[in-house]
Amino acid sequence: MDVIDRPDAATTASPSQSGADGELNLGVRLKSLRKRLGLTLQQAADRTGVGVSTLSKIERNELSPTVTTLQKIAGGFEMDAATIIGGPTPALRVAGRRSVTRSGQGRPFPTGTCNNAWLCPDLTNKVMTPIMTTVVARSLDAYPEWAKYDAELFLHVLSGALVVHSQIYEPLRLETGDSMYYDASTPHLWISDGDGDARVLWVYAKYR
Repeated sequence: MDVIDRPDAATTASPSQSGADGELNLGVRLKSLRKRLGLTLQQAADRTGVGVSTLSKIERNELSPTVTTLQKIAGGFEMDAATIIGGPTPALRVAGRRSVTRSGQGRPFPTGTCNNAWLCPDLTNKVMTPIMTTVVARSLDAYPEWAKYDAELFLHVLSGALVVHSQIYEPLRLETGDSMYYDASTPHLWISDGDGDARVLWVYAKYR
């Protein structure tokens, strides 16, 4: 069943929700969205599966959430992750819709291990979510948790070399031009290998 985003949760961030450089203050926005939903931190934790301490640190900008954590929060708040990280989005799913993201654009969401850019973020309730990522992590120790999604995932290495680690498979090295499709419900992580950071286009599709 498709979830319709609450219109009041899809508004543009106010100046108080932005940093000095105009970029979105994710902690302030998350706290504002939680309060609009009328949730305490404990209630938000129960709905998202993210611990109270973690949510509190994210709201205070003491911790940058991973994509996995952001997806959990988005699921608990019943909205798209791209909506949470900022910008106005349409509330309803309509026929004949389309979205274009120009080269070098996208909605930024750096996590410390990956510099992500959400592509076509203005469309909500998408079957597929495309993200352009530069993987800056060079060690599994850089990650606070294993990534895990209730989704299938496709990735294509645009440049550099990527090593994908899984809890059920041996590490797999992917070179420029290589692609992989896999079940993302299996805990996994990826790191760059070689001189430069790997640049990856990945698309995940939620289980229906």
